[in-house]
Amino acid sequence: MRIVIGRIGRPHGIKGEVTVEVRTDSPDIRFAPGVVLLTEPVRVSPLTVAAVRWHSGRLLLLAEGVHDRTGAEALRGTILSADVPDDDVPEDPEEFYDHQLRGLRVVTLAGVEVGVIDDVIHLPAQDLLAVRRADGVEVLVPFVAQIVPRVDLAAGLVEIDPPPGLLEIQDPDESPADAASAPGAPADPGE
Repeated sequence: MRIVIGRIGRPHGIKGEVTVEVRTDSPDIRFAPGVVLLTEPVRVSPLTVAAVRWHSGRLLLLAEGVHDRTGAEALRGTILSADVPDDDVPEDPEEFYDHQLRGLRVVTLAGVEVGVIDDVIHLPAQDLLAVRRADGVEVLVPFVAQIVPRVDLAAGLVEIDPPPGLLEIQDPDESPADAASAPGAPADPGE
């Protein structure tokens, strides 16, 4: 199974180092010197780690064959992946690989069926669960403990406690003004 472990950011200095946005709980293992990383786009694959160090809380990586800022700049935005056994699980019981979450049913704490997880979106601030509802609409759910208090892999279930409005989807043919003037909609405080 292939898992995403990071994304290359901007170059650091003039000797080919790059910053890495780490997406693994085991950076010391996944980015150790000599480790061969798979990349997307594949035009730069495979990428072998020559050296790695931490600087001001950021992982800096030097890849074999990259010796200057120009070479480092060419790697910017590259997604870094690693192959792991299908039965491999993260050490932290509160962490999950993306492939473990895809396909799980999502229900509210009250037992209301929401949909199925299609994907996990990794953003700098937080991860999002892309949940496909029965009507085909995708809902993005922040993957934080306050909103997703329980993940039960054995039961194939994720329970969420959505804040008001998270699961409500506006009709794409309806403008925000139409929604506000619909029967039963709250009155505009400016009226």
